[in-house]
Amino acid sequence: MNELTQDFRYAFRQLRKSPGFAFTSILVLALGMCASVSIFGFVDAALIKPLPYQHPDRLLFVTESAAMFPHANLSYPDYLDWKKANKVFSSLDVYRGDGFLFQNGGGAEPVNAARVSDGFFRTLGFTPMLGRDFYAGEDLPDAPNTVMLTYSTWRKRFGGRRNVVGESVLLSGVPYTIIAVLPREFQFALAGAPEFWANLHPVDNCSKRRSCHDLEGVGRLKDGQTLDTARAEMKGIARQLEIQYPNDNRDQGAFVAPLYEMIVHDVRPILLLLLSGAGLLLLIACVNVSSLLLVRSESRKREIAVRGALGASKLRLVRQFTIEGLVLVLGSFALGLLGSQLSMQVMTRLISQDMMDFMPYLSGLGVNLHVLGFAVLISIAATALFSLTPLLRLPLSEIKTGLAEGDRGHAGTLWRRFGANLVAAELAIAVVLLVGAGLLGKSFYRLLHIDVGFVPDHLATVQLAVSDAAYPKNPEQEALGRKIVERVSHLPGVVSVGLTNVLPVSFNGNTWWIRVLGHPYNGEHNEVNERDVSSAFFTTLHAKLVRGRYFTEADDATKPRVMIINEALAKKYFPGEDPIGKKIGDTNLTPDSLSEIVGIVSDVHDGALDSEIWPAVYHPFNQSPDTYFSLIARTSQSEGSILQAIVGAVHEVDPGIGTKDETTMTARINNSPSAYMHRSAAWLVGGFAFLALLLGVVGLYGVIAYSVSRRTREIGVRMALGAQRGSVYQMIMTEAAWLTMIGILAGLVCSLIAATLIRSMLFGVQYWDVATLCGVSVTLAVCALCASYFPARRASRVEPMVALRYE
Repeated sequence: MNELTQDFRYAFRQLRKSPGFAFTSILVLALGMCASVSIFGFVDAALIKPLPYQHPDRLLFVTESAAMFPHANLSYPDYLDWKKANKVFSSLDVYRGDGFLFQNGGGAEPVNAARVSDGFFRTLGFTPMLGRDFYAGEDLPDAPNTVMLTYSTWRKRFGGRRNVVGESVLLSGVPYTIIAVLPREFQFALAGAPEFWANLHPVDNCSKRRSCHDLEGVGRLKDGQTLDTARAEMKGIARQLEIQYPNDNRDQGAFVAPLYEMIVHDVRPILLLLLSGAGLLLLIACVNVSSLLLVRSESRKREIAVRGALGASKLRLVRQFTIEGLVLVLGSFALGLLGSQLSMQVMTRLISQDMMDFMPYLSGLGVNLHVLGFAVLISIAATALFSLTPLLRLPLSEIKTGLAEGDRGHAGTLWRRFGANLVAAELAIAVVLLVGAGLLGKSFYRLLHIDVGFVPDHLATVQLAVSDAAYPKNPEQEALGRKIVERVSHLPGVVSVGLTNVLPVSFNGNTWWIRVLGHPYNGEHNEVNERDVSSAFFTTLHAKLVRGRYFTEADDATKPRVMIINEALAKKYFPGEDPIGKKIGDTNLTPDSLSEIVGIVSDVHDGALDSEIWPAVYHPFNQSPDTYFSLIARTSQSEGSILQAIVGAVHEVDPGIGTKDETTMTARINNSPSAYMHRSAAWLVGGFAFLALLLGVVGLYGVIAYSVSRRTREIGVRMALGAQRGSVYQMIMTEAAWLTMIGILAGLVCSLIAATLIRSMLFGVQYWDVATLCGVSVTLAVCALCASYFPARRASRVEPMVALRYE
């Protein structure tokens, strides 16, 4: 223990004598640790921690599949048949997203909700904190309306009163009995963040039609059953239903996957990418500190040789170097852990609330036992590396050489080779990160500059919710839409106003199976996006009319049904013919569904930015109004400044109208999930790449500068014998150029391999993008040669007489 104490004191004394070395080493390693530990915190929360359910490995996501939807929603009749026919699940339940209007002191507020079948929470393995679970049969059409509260809703809206169970709450004008409060830890990411969990009440028209899909299922496997057997059985059941119901279930398959996979499949690629980038940055940091230790070991050769000659054992020297490495790592560990805690909190706050609703596993993110253990493992590995590095340079067999060496006229062959290899490796890793950042940055730029089919500037958007109880019939809903448009249109700065049931750049969905009157039909499902829009919708967007006409206010329920289609639909279903005047209906061509095509508009991007354009049909809002819709207003002034005025105007029409998500179209696009994912990847990998470039260039500078300092006498001799300053420049710069070229070439090869792994995250960019590869190579070469210029300049100014007297 005395010797150990002495070693620690000696290590601290050595670092105190070299504050520049100590500060640089600790800071560089702390940066690498901070990045890797921070990203690991996200990976741990999303990919490593098990779901907070009983035996989560037995839970499967169960739904249907179709040609355009690998995992489509499930219809209620199909769900009943699947539940009855399967033999692999001990329970199979369904859920769907919903929304309510909640009456508060200031009016009506739209709130997120979900509807579930009676055994949903038993399937997950959750029991209410207060009250009871849904009874068996409480999801049947004649069951009373009941609802559970989430913990946060219970505290925020009901004051945390324990006697709330049994009370009645008015949701969208309909009374619901509160039967339970869910535990604080309950989460179900696939449903977002519902405040109310109501019983499934299959009394609407959709629940009665096998062709209407609006549910998703969760099943718990029986003991002894596997994922493969479940997939095979559900696909077999789907095939039987397809035979039994050829019109509704044609090409409708089954999709079965682990519930965990469905929750994290969107974030897994970006998290693994960021963890790889952070790991490469940590590797560069370790290489840089190892280089510093190697440089420092040169000045300690005689010290170690003397200690060895006086009887110090190899074990004692190993222990000394281990303790010195441990002291460095401990300082980096403390800084890195503190930085990672702050970084995780900052990065979590940058995630929008809408996205956090679907990633509840990230709430409360911070340093925990898993993250701490990961940091400790990194520290142990770094300690071992830093302990061995000086020993590789100073083996005890070279004690006599160390004692005899008394000059500094050469750089040391081992150091020059090993140090050069380390720098080349740093530069290669920096190239990999720079290429990755360049590809992701270019993808993000392309994503934000795609043609969305309209002009997003000066567009304000507000989502509206109206109570079905207050406006139960279509004529009342149509009249309300007209009043809202008229009132908002009179606001100062508003140019035009449109209504739609689905905003652009949101999702491909809300589809309809179409059939063209007069075209051959073999029972196939021609699935297209279906949108209900007001007469001024396209002019408000500044969408281009290709042929025909827009809707007018006269296109209401008293007139024949009409529709507008997009160019994608026209090209797919009317090749070589004019669609204007043709009629489209449902698969049975029922009279109420037939609509005449009166116009063709350019493709408006309905789905996410990185999704393809789907065929779409647009119906007049006045012919098919709804109680949940969105308002779009084009303004002549800053669109953000008029949002509150729009909300106020809507409430003047009816204070009971709920409003939410007041934002601009530009903000919606920039903050959409696809844009956020691409932006986050580009910025974080770009940050790692910048640090890697900085560390790589600093490492190259250190190698060249140290080489020059060790060759001072050699350079002096050359100049005394007539060498020109230009030749000295050339000698040093050539050495740097070779290291840079080797690093860049190795990095480009590794970059092409690494880029193939992130192809799924690239948009509009090839993984072998020549411009990015060339740009990275030139940037790194210029930075590296600039860093090498200063040591070369110092070498060319060596005075021969001073150099010959050097040491």
